[in-house]
Amino acid sequence: MRFITSFLFFFATVATAADIRIGIIGTDTSHVVAFSKILNNPNHPDFIPGARIVAAFKGGSKDIESSISRVDKYAEELARDWKVEIVPDIATLLTKVDAVLLESVDGRPHLEQARPVIAAGKPLFIDKPLSATLEDAVEIAKLAKAKGVQWFSSSSLRWAKSLAPLAQPGLKGAVVWGPGPLEEHHYLELGWYAIHASEMLFTLMGKGCETVTRTYSPDQDEITCRWSDGRIGTVRALRPYSDFGAVVFTKDNKIIQTPTKFEYSYVPLVKEFVSFFQTGKAPIDPAETIEIFAFLDAAQKSREQGGKPVKLRKLGR
Repeated sequence: MRFITSFLFFFATVATAADIRIGIIGTDTSHVVAFSKILNNPNHPDFIPGARIVAAFKGGSKDIESSISRVDKYAEELARDWKVEIVPDIATLLTKVDAVLLESVDGRPHLEQARPVIAAGKPLFIDKPLSATLEDAVEIAKLAKAKGVQWFSSSSLRWAKSLAPLAQPGLKGAVVWGPGPLEEHHYLELGWYAIHASEMLFTLMGKGCETVTRTYSPDQDEITCRWSDGRIGTVRALRPYSDFGAVVFTKDNKIIQTPTKFEYSYVPLVKEFVSFFQTGKAPIDPAETIEIFAFLDAAQKSREQGGKPVKLRKLGR
């Protein structure tokens, strides 16, 4: 019995040692706690083995209330409850981890925070929003491509349980909706929170968005896009908050709608980035992510031009 116990202890130690060591940049979002519960707690009902969050750099943005008011709180919880080491800077973080979750709630510093991660050759997941501008998003993609670093960025809504039945081939169009509060420091207004609904639209429609028209009012936005093959997709961003939902139009003109109670969780996203860190294969084509930001950029310019249609910028790959 003593031999068996020792063997099991040794096996458990080896398995833990083989886990991918994940580092976090930015502890100013509830995502860091949610992810740590799933990865660092074997008793969690949705525990995902194979990776563990081991270190975090707090970061934080003093001019965003939702950042500065939470950054220390979540860092303390990570250290206290999930044994995550809080480190003083990104350079230190990179010496302790195999992969990185860039979680800073503010998209503005993402480019500068991603630079050292890419330079170190670490695979990288960048939480929403990828950046605060299209230019920064494109630069992140260029740096990663030049270094051969794999990365992806996504909303958890892409894998929502309620959205999955609608993602069918040959859709003629889609209408999606969700919360759309704005944040004054982000040039791409709809990238702050309406990124979730925008990601839902591209999950259903895929690439090929060509021309965007945005109709703005203080309590909502309607952003309509014509795809290059004639399909039409629409995002309704509602303020201050709303539920999520979607309607799709099939190739034979049937209509399918999400349930009234829209269901989603972080678990599918965590599974995706753990699998990504294990295999090096990103679940989303970076070109699609960049197109989403070109869509957001065109929507911003459409508002600036009084709601005129704006073509997406042609971007090098």
